[in-house]
Amino acid sequence: MSSARFAHFTWPAFRVVVGLLFACHGLSGLFGLLGGSRGTGEAIPVGTWPNWYAALIQLVCGLLVLAGLFTRPAAILASGSMAYAYFVVHQPDGLMPIENGGVTPALYAWTFLLIAVFGAGSFSVDALIGSRRGKPAENPVARVREPA
Repeated sequence: MSSARFAHFTWPAFRVVVGLLFACHGLSGLFGLLGGSRGTGEAIPVGTWPNWYAALIQLVCGLLVLAGLFTRPAAILASGSMAYAYFVVHQPDGLMPIENGGVTPALYAWTFLLIAVFGAGSFSVDALIGSRRGKPAENPVARVREPA
């Protein structure tokens, strides 16, 4: 059974879920929703470097990736911001993510890098715009061959 035939549905679902989860981090930091910044119930003060800007990136890029609009640039920015968070905030406390509390930023950095490489896929605003320009939506994950 070929798993590539399911990629048409699973890749967009993956993109939407990751975008939603990332946007939730932004909502908690910017507006104090969903438990607030670091569970305090409060928002990050406006302009605080780098936390407030990270929350802004999380909200905007998360929503763009969720909708599949400007997916690749948004995913690159999100991946870079999470790499920054890992190396500047977490990595000085220990080499491995499990010991320095950087598992989440490391996973987000690699996940958004993957989304940037493969693109939005079907069921996205990018695909809708492409179809109006006469460019059919492609299934990027389906191009990957399964091992024999």
